[in-house]
Amino acid sequence: MTHTTDNAWEHPEVQLAGGGYIVAFVVGLALMGLSLWMVRGHVFAPTGLAVAISALAAVAAFVQCVLLLHMTVSRTQVWHTVALVLFIPLFVITIGLTSWMFHGLYRRTMMMPSAHLSAPATPTQPRGA
Repeated sequence: MTHTTDNAWEHPEVQLAGGGYIVAFVVGLALMGLSLWMVRGHVFAPTGLAVAISALAAVAAFVQCVLLLHMTVSRTQVWHTVALVLFIPLFVITIGLTSWMFHGLYRRTMMMPSAHLSAPATPTQPRGA
């Protein structure tokens, strides 16, 4: 017979994780807050900002994979870790190709105004002047 409880701290997975869930949440929250501060304060140039935010996101993802998902190289988790590592390049390629496709989408699909419609009107001089 299963025993249910309303107390989340008594759940077996929480008991096995120890403080890992709380630490992962706090570290993720701190890293995302740091990213927000860097964006709002324009701490770096746009390229440097993109690199810094990407690095912070990678650290946050790593911390959450280790502390929340328990992804390690142990015998019980090695295939989950391998699947995640093989998925990451596919994810990056998918996002990159989507960005590349949408970058030129407007230029390829929208009608450009004709030259004679966009030229400024020239005032006409009256005849005989």
